[in-house]
Amino acid sequence: MPVEFLGIAATNDGSETTPRSGPAFDKEYTLRLARAHEEHGWDRVLFAYGSGSPDPAPAAAYVASRLDHLRILLAHRPNVSYPTFAAKTFATLDQISEGRLAVHFITGGNDHEQGREGDTLTKDERYARTLEYIRIVKKIWTTREPFDHEGDHYRFHDFVSDVFPVQQPRPDVSFGGSSAAAYAAGGAEADVYCLWGEPLERTAEQIEAVKAAARAAGRSDVPRIQVAFRPIIAPTEELAWEKAHRTVGAIRERRAAGPVRHRRGGSPENTGSQRLIAIAEAGERYDRALWTPTAAATGGAGNSNALVGTPETVARALLDYYDLGVDILSARGYDLLGDAIDFGRYVIPLVREGVAERDAARAARGTQNLAAVGG
Repeated sequence: MPVEFLGIAATNDGSETTPRSGPAFDKEYTLRLARAHEEHGWDRVLFAYGSGSPDPAPAAAYVASRLDHLRILLAHRPNVSYPTFAAKTFATLDQISEGRLAVHFITGGNDHEQGREGDTLTKDERYARTLEYIRIVKKIWTTREPFDHEGDHYRFHDFVSDVFPVQQPRPDVSFGGSSAAAYAAGGAEADVYCLWGEPLERTAEQIEAVKAAARAAGRSDVPRIQVAFRPIIAPTEELAWEKAHRTVGAIRERRAAGPVRHRRGGSPENTGSQRLIAIAEAGERYDRALWTPTAAATGGAGNSNALVGTPETVARALLDYYDLGVDILSARGYDLLGDAIDFGRYVIPLVREGVAERDAARAARGTQNLAAVGG
């Protein structure tokens, strides 16, 4: 099966290790970073969402209108706009990008962060709202006749959009989370299910949970699986581990100097971050190259487990996840621009080569099996 690579479309050069050098929306840097991904083998970039961060939708439109091939994954929180409005925004962006859009729906795992924009629902209520929201957006994308909706969270009458996506029947929907409620919602509606990088055994368990949720929802298909990592690569293993320890030191120094912008201390509320912390407490190294101190240093914040080693080691580690059934690999370094270029130059070709070898071997086995049956 094909493999895809997802990078980050940051709007400035700040990271967990380095404060940004300019404004929150640095137009030139945003385009430069996206262009680096397009020119170095990446398939898609994520425009993330934060309560006080630049709006990702116009930033994505800006990039899409200036690049020819790079695809867009737009993060969106249902609490910030009505689904009728959002569906038109997404369809317009799909038109601007000529069919290169996917949308990642964020339910929200932190009550304080959600409350910053007036969202006072409980976590379970948020999941129910997200499920209703996604279904409305899908219907708007694919319905040419006016319709009414009377739901638990949204009510409207006689609505029909006049703008539709280029992609038919619609753009992909992605979804993430590690709780039972997340599996249920994403298993029911997601085209792509997003996980943070965990040890292989735990990732396999999560994949099975997503598949079970899809079956329970009555689906005949299952979501594609995406897993996210923070790669730390260097020409030798020794240099890679030196770089890894420097990176953790920089994360700790930055956090000690003051809270990272828009973050609040305390134990995480979301299951995904709780899992990352528990994994880090149980051990620093797993499998071929997974390293947890980066996650521990950030308090399990988001995509934060690292893959450490040479490009060959990291590529083999990613292929281990591919062998589990992961076909979208998300990666983001700490030097956003430099790491995107290095990963694209030195890791992506090795992974694509490994995938091609696996696919060829699988096709050969299939031909042999057919020959055996025919004989």
